[in-house]
Amino acid sequence: MPDHLFLVRHGQTRWNLEHRLQGQLDSPLTADGIRQAQSIAERVVGRGIRTVCSSPLGRARQTAVIIADRIGAELIEVAELAELDHGEMAGLTWDEIDQRFPGAREDRAANRYGWAFPGGESYAQARGRARRALSSCGWASTGVPLLVSHEMLGRLLRADLRGLDAASALSLRHPQDVVFEIDGGTERML
Repeated sequence: MPDHLFLVRHGQTRWNLEHRLQGQLDSPLTADGIRQAQSIAERVVGRGIRTVCSSPLGRARQTAVIIADRIGAELIEVAELAELDHGEMAGLTWDEIDQRFPGAREDRAANRYGWAFPGGESYAQARGRARRALSSCGWASTGVPLLVSHEMLGRLLRADLRGLDAASALSLRHPQDVVFEIDGGTERML
């Protein structure tokens, strides 16, 4: 696992604007999402990044391509960087979820870390995948890697790198248009 890396979330998508859960489905980047990826690329120029590890999902891959092209880095797809699998709830808004899955929101609130999306996965299940992603990126990278992932999985990546417990992991926010630099367990935003 690399002890120094950069971590970003994909740019804004159409479904982000519609407040739809994306999970492992996809929605295209908006014009703002493309600008966010370009802005991130400018902020990481000259920081020793020679490898960009990306989730295979289209929104993350498009973000990663913009960044890698600008900084001249190799792009590597890492399957384990994909977002949590939202199963049967993927593509739905919370209002639609409340109609189709009565009580699910309350069940999730009672055990947010261990609760699994119907037909999908939980944070607890995805944490092992996040660890494998970090290991894969470490082995595949030359120089300091930049990882392009998602909101929920990004929380788990940051928690592992910083040695945080489950509750602390879930309290993290992973907004778009932010670059996290993590070095030896210390995190700062660029």
